[in-house]
Amino acid sequence: MPKFYLTTAIDYSNGDPHLGHALEKIGADCIARYRRLRGDAVHFLMGMDEHSQSVIQAAAGAGVTPQAWVDRMAVSFADYWRRLECSNDDWIRTTEPRHARAVTALLERIRAHHPDDLFEAEYEGLYCTGCEEFKTGSQIVNGHCIEHPTLELIPTKERNHFFRLSRYRDAVLERIRSGAFAVEPEIRRNEVVRLLEAGLQDISISRQRQQWGIPFPGDPQQTVYVWFDALINYLSATGFPEAGYERLWPADLHVIGKGITRFHCVIWPAMLLAGELAPPRAVWAHGYVQWSGAKMSKTAGTAVTLGEAIDRYGADALRYFLLREVGFDNDGDFTWERFDARYTSELADTIGNLVSRALTMIVNYRGGTVPRDPKNYDTPLETAARSALAAYARAMDANRLLEGAAQLVALASAANRYVEETAPYKIAKQPAQAAELDSVLANLARTVARLAVLSQPFIPATADAVWRLFAPPAPLSRVRLADLGELAVEGRAVAKPPILFPKPRLASA
Repeated sequence: MPKFYLTTAIDYSNGDPHLGHALEKIGADCIARYRRLRGDAVHFLMGMDEHSQSVIQAAAGAGVTPQAWVDRMAVSFADYWRRLECSNDDWIRTTEPRHARAVTALLERIRAHHPDDLFEAEYEGLYCTGCEEFKTGSQIVNGHCIEHPTLELIPTKERNHFFRLSRYRDAVLERIRSGAFAVEPEIRRNEVVRLLEAGLQDISISRQRQQWGIPFPGDPQQTVYVWFDALINYLSATGFPEAGYERLWPADLHVIGKGITRFHCVIWPAMLLAGELAPPRAVWAHGYVQWSGAKMSKTAGTAVTLGEAIDRYGADALRYFLLREVGFDNDGDFTWERFDARYTSELADTIGNLVSRALTMIVNYRGGTVPRDPKNYDTPLETAARSALAAYARAMDANRLLEGAAQLVALASAANRYVEETAPYKIAKQPAQAAELDSVLANLARTVARLAVLSQPFIPATADAVWRLFAPPAPLSRVRLADLGELAVEGRAVAKPPILFPKPRLASA
């Protein structure tokens, strides 16, 4: 059983999560669930980034200590991810002792293997508290950070500890070009390659007299810079530096937003190489959720809250919409109108309608027991199903989640057409055509069962509810992708399904 260690970016603890955070976590969870469906030994990590200037400011504004503030935020984020059915195996916070140990250990390891990679120097630049990063000229437009145009950049000058990033430019570039370190999708890989080709500067990795953070080893007057600290969480969660961390390391996939590729695709592999550790195998950098063409963010505010979006139709519907409409490659707009349209046309009228009509006919015409197919599944629907299975696997193997979701709709649509073409409600009135009716109903039952399995990464609660309608011998979590080619459903008792996706009358939002 192959190991698959998957992580998301850890979020700043300076405000409640929004739809942009949700897209990343849902997408990563979809990948994790699919990998389990493939049979991989998945370890899925999520967490919180708690050492930052923005946390100090947020805590001061609320009149509480930074620790009290991050404790509150950690509960809020974790609750939202539970509501959205995220199946993470671990939850890490950068204020945990295991993380502090790993940060110190990696710095000491770099110092031991390559002592001149760490040095002290003066630093002067413009600092963005939204990014927690010093900005270069190419990252500034009209005097503001391009990621946080509502924030003022802060002029900063101090003596810091530095990391000799420039030394690792060629090594990181070679790994990306060879595919040993995969940066996807292609548009992000090209951006990172251009950044590396332009050359790298050494970076500051500490801050003076900021008490909220991990003390820099050997220099109690400085704390480890938040981004150097935060990246190490992926290693901390493996148990590093204790024996056995290699069971999970290196990470197989980091899922991040496109705005932080420099940290994850340049600085992070360089840090690991400096410590004589293996870089991650892959990074997937998704786009942003936008509202009227503008990125949703905590600093700019959002037109719709995550809670409102979940409450509209439930967690499964929001998961599906974000991955099917926005996708996991490029930026995409969130609108209530598109949400309503996808929910109605694809979830309610296509997938929900298929499950309802197929299983209700088995209950009405065959007493709730799936008949045997006398044609041994030699039907147009079986052909369409096998084609959809292959296309689904290709898309999901490549993390093309929008395409994977599209195959669910394609299969359900094919089954609905099959109902119209075969008209089982007419065949049922002809006793002499009982065998024909058995074949149609058996094919529909098999398709619905397959859809339950394939949809589980996208709409897990609904998928489980549909699977349980078959009185299955095993829970859905134990079914594997390889089982679907010959999935046996004949003789199974089925129950009349509830309305899976109710269609309330909604006023325009």
